[in-house]
Amino acid sequence: MDVNIHGRNVGITDRFENYVESKTEKVAGLLPKLQTMEIRVSRQTDKSPKHGDRVEITLVGPGPTIRAESMGADKYTAFDMAYGRVLERIRRAKDRKQDRRGRGRTSLGDAAAADFSVVDIRPAPAEVIDAVASGSIPTVEENEEQQYSPVVIRTKQFPAEHLSTEEAVDQMELVGHDFFLFIEKGSEKPSVVYRRKGWNYGVISLAE
Repeated sequence: MDVNIHGRNVGITDRFENYVESKTEKVAGLLPKLQTMEIRVSRQTDKSPKHGDRVEITLVGPGPTIRAESMGADKYTAFDMAYGRVLERIRRAKDRKQDRRGRGRTSLGDAAAADFSVVDIRPAPAEVIDAVASGSIPTVEENEEQQYSPVVIRTKQFPAEHLSTEEAVDQMELVGHDFFLFIEKGSEKPSVVYRRKGWNYGVISLAE
């Protein structure tokens, strides 16, 4: 496994490199096929409202990308916090795979027919779906800076991924996001899984 450390506005000392190297053995043991561990360290400038160091850790291998970041008073504190999040996401993904071995995969259609009880996912409330469909959430264009709005729309495009709902949940957890957009295998419908309170998840899909 290659370990690459990059610094922005902060020096990377031999002591920090040795500290990082001492932590990689546990990750390599959990992910023996891992290819690269990318670590980016940045120091917030005086103009930033938050002071301290930020560490971003990205694990690249044959499977899904795993990412975590954290901010601390110094790069060692920030690294430890981000590293802990990476380990937690790896363990969660392994636990979910272990749980699924005995019950197989479930399509979105089958899960919906069983009220999502078989995949431990709850459908989005009707009012949320109606709000998304009607566009009742206030938005503004990015160039309308003078108008106030609690939501600013930013456009991003990613390659479409054809996944089951469980695979989409895995991807969402591994990158540390609160939602994940994907194409559901079988139905081929654009769908979104999202995090609810506790360890529950919801799913929204488009109907024709």
